[in-house]
Amino acid sequence: MWVFGDRSRRVRPRQALRALTATLREVESASSGAERHDRLTAAFLQAGELAQGIADAEFRAKGEDDASPAQEAALALLVALARKLAASAWSGFVSIGPPSSAELMALALSPMPDEVELKTPEGHAFYAVLPEAYLKAAAEKPWDSPPLVIGVRSIGAGLAALTAAVTHAEKVVTLRPTGHPFRREVRVSDGLKRSLAAHRGLYAVVDEGPGMSGSSFGAIGDLLDELGVEPERIVFLPSHDGEPGAEALPEHRARWAQAIKRPATFEALVEDEPLAGWFEDLTGPISQIEDLSDGAWAKARGDQPPIHPLLERRKFRLTAETGAWLAKFAGLGALGEAKFARSRTLFRAGAGAEPLGLRRGFLLERWVEGAPGPQVNREGLVEHVGRYLGLRALAFPAEAEDGASLEDLAVMTRVNVAELKGQAAADALPAPPMRAKPRPIHVDGRLHRWEWITTRDERLIKTDALDHSCGHDLVGCQDVAWDVAGARIELDLDEAEVERLIAAVAQVSDRPVDRDLLAFFDLAYPAFQAGLWTLAGNEAQVARYAARLP
Repeated sequence: MWVFGDRSRRVRPRQALRALTATLREVESASSGAERHDRLTAAFLQAGELAQGIADAEFRAKGEDDASPAQEAALALLVALARKLAASAWSGFVSIGPPSSAELMALALSPMPDEVELKTPEGHAFYAVLPEAYLKAAAEKPWDSPPLVIGVRSIGAGLAALTAAVTHAEKVVTLRPTGHPFRREVRVSDGLKRSLAAHRGLYAVVDEGPGMSGSSFGAIGDLLDELGVEPERIVFLPSHDGEPGAEALPEHRARWAQAIKRPATFEALVEDEPLAGWFEDLTGPISQIEDLSDGAWAKARGDQPPIHPLLERRKFRLTAETGAWLAKFAGLGALGEAKFARSRTLFRAGAGAEPLGLRRGFLLERWVEGAPGPQVNREGLVEHVGRYLGLRALAFPAEAEDGASLEDLAVMTRVNVAELKGQAAADALPAPPMRAKPRPIHVDGRLHRWEWITTRDERLIKTDALDHSCGHDLVGCQDVAWDVAGARIELDLDEAEVERLIAAVAQVSDRPVDRDLLAFFDLAYPAFQAGLWTLAGNEAQVARYAARLP
């Protein structure tokens, strides 16, 4: 099944550097406090993506990782910003340390590729991998000597800088494991290998994970083993304290079991910095925190909706004198800021919960009380959903690069239908409408009945309305027709209701729904959902979507 996809964007590095400089100016002029810390975090993420993009561009040009003046300058800037982030975090957001103008100038004067591809760091975007957790993990125990820090790109560029910032490391490099996701390998120049081997102290290997195979950590471990580095000189800094997944090679699993590890976990961070303190400047004193992560929100409801573990985000219900609030991880930096902006638009339109603020990537919204599901008559439901989708089409435009192409969606549909119904069924699928001109928007992508709440005053509120156009899946941003196809299935609309829905969408957005795209999405949507629920092991949901496919 094809379900997942990566997000990236191509930019000119000097343009990215100008944007980073502008963010840093905002930081330097801002008042002390949590909001300035979050803006500094956004700048740090921008610098991390730029360092990753430069290194990957040079990797593609040479076919291997090697040192370069541009990479060294980008990492020096990134370490300088990591020190500022540490100063802010450890001073209670009072200090941000000295300016980083010298490092900015050094990078600006370095030769850089004409264009770079910036990849979304998944842990910072989806999984609440927080910089402060790595600062804590790297600093809480003394090091016998400053380590040589190796970051595993993409996210490892920034995580390595955080580690270097608090360990006084003199050398930081990043490496790009490539190949099959479960069998990653690194390609490193002879010169860089000699430089790595010459180090006589400790090595810190930094990444998120390990994931299903742990092969990225494994690839760096294999390289250090090849260079003759003793296991007791290698310290791994992962984002959790678990083992590699089921696809790990036996030798990698054995190495991991014996390795020195300093996990940078969310749980350890909030032990030192209680979660209430992150939000009380917005909510007032918090008396109770309920963890609703890993599907706990569904277990607390009377209707017991199905959950998908791979779509779950960290979330907490906070109780204060000002009421109950939902703190859900929306992403660090620009991603979380964009979701906060969309949440304000939905609230003003009466379609979403009241947003209060953004702290460390967690979006704080007022808790919505009410009955699960749309408890309104069918005519009212169709009108409301149509106007809601029209609002999204009008207010949330996106770029083509923010979502899968029609070609990729067609391939996904064929692959998933072949898995579900056989190759003959896949071969019989109609071709996608390649002459269509989709207008991508931040779709809802999650119109399932259990994602709606009917309030006591009979208002219909859409929950989970911000994440699915920029998640870790293939689809991303699409034409509004994607949501029309989704509404048809998730709300069991008949043909007359679909026509009324389309009319309501067009009335609000002032543009018609593309019928050719809708016909294609009527196949692509259930094919994608069937693949998604296959990964969750939910046979009932898979059968429901498979029944919609020819």
